[in-house]
Amino acid sequence: MPGAGDGAAGSYPAAWSLDAPLEIARWRPFVHWLLIIPQAVVAYFLSLLASALTFIAFFIILFTKVYPESLFNVMVMCERYQYRVMSYAMFLREPYPPFTFETVTADPGDDPSRLSVVYPRELNRWAPLYKWFIAIPHYIVLAFLWFAAGIVLLISAFVILFTGKWNEGMRKFVIGVNRWTWRVTAYVYLLRDEYPPFSLD
Repeated sequence: MPGAGDGAAGSYPAAWSLDAPLEIARWRPFVHWLLIIPQAVVAYFLSLLASALTFIAFFIILFTKVYPESLFNVMVMCERYQYRVMSYAMFLREPYPPFTFETVTADPGDDPSRLSVVYPRELNRWAPLYKWFIAIPHYIVLAFLWFAAGIVLLISAFVILFTGKWNEGMRKFVIGVNRWTWRVTAYVYLLRDEYPPFSLD
């Protein structure tokens, strides 16, 4: 079906995609924010765990050039969980995100929201010292993109109310902003050394 899914394009080793139809129940944009509360609580604590793991990884990479695979897998799980919750809160999909905690780098494919990252065998030991700084241009662009995405989400809620489906271009834009954000997150959270592209694809 055209527009049923939006896979991650490009070759960056950290990818997020959504496999869901454009059609969605008209009432969902107005209640998902309430239904997602239990998941949002879990996602919040996982975000704290992700911050702690990044702090630990900073020193390990600095001295060993390696992100321990066990910690890396937990980190990816935290991010995957948060993106599943985010995609539901943004009414991009209908299925409620599962309370599952798979510590794998490749997405298991059991949810419409799919996040993966390739595990690096070796990292630049000095990169953790400057990644946050050279990512500043991305922060600036993403601030404007998320402002625009907020407006698109508001308009889309009413579009869905009257039509029962997402406008394909609007949803593609919101998905693109999420995808861009994930690549920058993977870079700043020390999961990858490759500088993320300035792209919604």
